[in-house]
Amino acid sequence: MSIMARVLCFLLIAASLAGGALQARTTAQDPQLERVRRILSTSPLIDGHNDLPWAIRNYEGAPHSVPAYDLRRTTAGHTDIARLRAGRVGAQFWSVYIPYEAVREGAAKVQLEQIDIALQVIARYPDHLELARTASDIERIFGAGKIASLLGMEGGHAIENSLGTLRAFYDLGARYMTLTHNGTLDWADAAADSARHGGLTRFGEEVVREMNRLGMLVDLSHVSPGTMSDALNVAQAPVIFSHSSARAVTDHPRNVPDAILRRLRENGGVVMVTFVPDFVSPAVAAWTLQAAAERSRLRTRYGNAPQRVTAGLQAWRAANPAPRATFAQVADHIDHIRRVAGIDHIGLGSDFDGIESIPVGLEDVSKYPVLTSELLRRGYSDDEIKKVMGQNVLRAWKGAEAVAARLQKEREPSTAMDRPDGARGSRR
Repeated sequence: MSIMARVLCFLLIAASLAGGALQARTTAQDPQLERVRRILSTSPLIDGHNDLPWAIRNYEGAPHSVPAYDLRRTTAGHTDIARLRAGRVGAQFWSVYIPYEAVREGAAKVQLEQIDIALQVIARYPDHLELARTASDIERIFGAGKIASLLGMEGGHAIENSLGTLRAFYDLGARYMTLTHNGTLDWADAAADSARHGGLTRFGEEVVREMNRLGMLVDLSHVSPGTMSDALNVAQAPVIFSHSSARAVTDHPRNVPDAILRRLRENGGVVMVTFVPDFVSPAVAAWTLQAAAERSRLRTRYGNAPQRVTAGLQAWRAANPAPRATFAQVADHIDHIRRVAGIDHIGLGSDFDGIESIPVGLEDVSKYPVLTSELLRRGYSDDEIKKVMGQNVLRAWKGAEAVAARLQKEREPSTAMDRPDGARGSRR
């Protein structure tokens, strides 16, 4: 079957789920549809990364306004209540992302504002969403027919080199922290920036230790391979990658190298495969690099004439249309991680509402059944799909909670500090 034929087929599956037609069809009529329904209704689908709070912050005409965004209607973005239900989402980590540049205006303040937006969203739709603070909360909330809602911090710059601030954010509900975003910190190297430390500094290692003591998941998306390796050397609890894919499939610096994937077997961690086209499709990744090179060339040529740069780039894009990623390529990354790390180390982290381009077949939060059906077509068992959809992350979080319960008996909260000059944050 061609890619486009499969797309059309699976979009019909998703439409059936959304309209309630799935329940009306018998197993004899369509066994595949019944299997999709059974899998997603009996085990929680946990998505590791959705940037809805940032979309609300930047909502045109009513910035920061949760009521104005109104998830009861069909939004302009990837997420609303009806589509979450159609996609059979069981639990969602809402990313409380703040940009690296927020450090200039007070990162902790902006982080608090994003947590406030996320908590307002959860409180506004109590029939559908409920805050989860523990792994058992996910199971209870899913069992009650609601969507367990969790908070994930994207970028350690938000703690402003303070473990006390880290603990305060945990108390407010943050249950993972991505050690860096795109900028290298005083204590950790990022994948998209220069590697100043060779991974983690000593203070960075202490951040990981304190997150383990709290029971806060250490998220290694966005960090450099050196930081990934150092974190795995220090971590006593399973780590996660909240929205990353396999670097051997798509050579993007935000993806996870095989050497790190192999180490997840011992750590117990999970790579939550993302839908970001640059990370999923080699052709899209190559096109993006070509577009960046053309932009750089135009800026060099036209200097202080931004209109000419914009016009030139538009002309280049018209002559060089962007390729599209597909749901099948997302499944390719799942296949690869299964081969290298094992079935117990895969999850999903879409990055919906944080991306402008989306894979064909995975246009919004209603489309998870498309990917479920593709994995069934590839021969995954029901139990294996349940692991990918959420049970692996649930197991990793329970492991982190068990480690935290032990560490809290063994030591007090860390008083370690770091200074931007690196005097107490150096690696040696």
